[in-house]
Amino acid sequence: MSNGIFSTPTPINEPVKPYGPGSPEKRDIKKCLTEMKASPIKIPLVIGGEHVFTSKMGQVNCPHNTSLTLATFSQGGAKEAQLAIDASLKARKHWASLPWEDRAAVFLKAADLLTTKYRARMNAATMLGQSKTVFQAEIDAACELIDFFRFNVHFAEQIYRQQPISAPGTWNRLSARGLEGFVYAVAPFNFTSISVNLAATPALMGCSVLWKPAATAVLGSWIGMEILEEAGLPAGVINFIPGDAAEISNVALNHKDLAGVHFTGSTNTFNNIWQTVGNNLSKYASYPRLVGETGGKDFVFAHHSADVDMLAVALVRGAFEYQGQKCSAASRAYIPRSIWPKLKDKLVAMTEELKMGDPEDFTNFVGAVIDERAFKKIKNYIENAKADSACKVIAGGHCDSSRGYFIRPTIIETTNPKSTTMVEEIFGPVLTVYVYEDKDFDTALKLCDESTPYALTGAIFAKDRHTIHQMSAALENAAGNFYINDKPTGAVVGQQPFGGARASGTNDKAGSVYNLLRWVNHRTIKENYLPIVDYRYPFMAEP
Repeated sequence: MSNGIFSTPTPINEPVKPYGPGSPEKRDIKKCLTEMKASPIKIPLVIGGEHVFTSKMGQVNCPHNTSLTLATFSQGGAKEAQLAIDASLKARKHWASLPWEDRAAVFLKAADLLTTKYRARMNAATMLGQSKTVFQAEIDAACELIDFFRFNVHFAEQIYRQQPISAPGTWNRLSARGLEGFVYAVAPFNFTSISVNLAATPALMGCSVLWKPAATAVLGSWIGMEILEEAGLPAGVINFIPGDAAEISNVALNHKDLAGVHFTGSTNTFNNIWQTVGNNLSKYASYPRLVGETGGKDFVFAHHSADVDMLAVALVRGAFEYQGQKCSAASRAYIPRSIWPKLKDKLVAMTEELKMGDPEDFTNFVGAVIDERAFKKIKNYIENAKADSACKVIAGGHCDSSRGYFIRPTIIETTNPKSTTMVEEIFGPVLTVYVYEDKDFDTALKLCDESTPYALTGAIFAKDRHTIHQMSAALENAAGNFYINDKPTGAVVGQQPFGGARASGTNDKAGSVYNLLRWVNHRTIKENYLPIVDYRYPFMAEP
């Protein structure tokens, strides 16, 4: 029993380790990379705390070295999804009845485990399994996930502390209960932290979860599951089910006890989920909460007063870090003609200088894209741009899958602001630049706002404050995460809550209290202390 009103540790963002020459962290990660490559593991499903191996197996291969198998993993289908839901529903009441600080303790311990014991292993898995450089792995699989664990506990405390006022003779209270039923967490490949957090956030708030990680990111997600188990997460609270997406979703989305969907992925997939849920409303015990972060066509818009050196670096980092496979990656740029010649020279030179290859070579800036499907899709966009008379490839454009799925960082200059690569989501290392006439500044702003259905991230570059205000106002609804004189990537938990609107999702802001609010049902409790013994009110007395 809790005999105290507890305050959680004040969170601070986990410091990013530099991995400099001779550093302990560099030594540890190299050792872990060697061990992981030499010893492939077998990854089970986790259902009700039991590790379950199925006859249907998948492989985790390095995107940058497709002949290297890192793990095999069991794949679940309809049967396993149903068993996972049953386990979730069985575990939910016991888990939800725990004092909130006991639930919080699991995730605070998970943060400390990842900070120490698991850091190198988690980063190595993300480097090898998702072809991230050590820096990109560190800011994702270590720092961001640690921040999610710690800051979410802090946000949960804020929710529980928010209480109503009470009139004399009464005590009003507000109880934030976990959702009744189970939450279906559907994860992407590109961020290990997002994958784990999609399951962990609802669980922290007292929900039970069916977690389906992406097949191309199973290894990092599995280590996240191991961390949660070691941190004391009870059996059945989170059930880990990689496998057939259609089969698992068909069971989960048609189940009467579906309480919510926590999703990151493509707009089309989320649209299909939403439509299925809408068609099934009569089946459900309650209205499912739908939380989704989906597609993007993220922009950089420059004014002629922009600092060209700053702009060039922001475009290269924003477009090409992690091979442009961040939801927030810069994919289209609007540049005034007056600064384009100078910017173009810097941009092309910097892009051609980028080293590409195995992330184990710490001098490489980019690795491979995630799989063959992505490789073919991105290559097709580049080839179509080469054939388009309105477009010109001015950097990169080379694709090679002989050893891994490598695509050179590519810049396309276009005279058509509605060209395919300017408006469609590519999710790869491709930046398209539209050069506008300086006098058409207002028209170009309107194009930026209206050319795509998305509104995830965007950045503007200018010096004059009136211009910054004008640009910010014109693009108010074009991005859920908006950057002034900075690249449109790199949101930090607790600093820039992440999410977009329009076709980019429900904008429930991962890394903030707002996301956690979606995983609770509030119950208002009024307790009366003064007896009422007469039904009559004073106004009923005779004059």
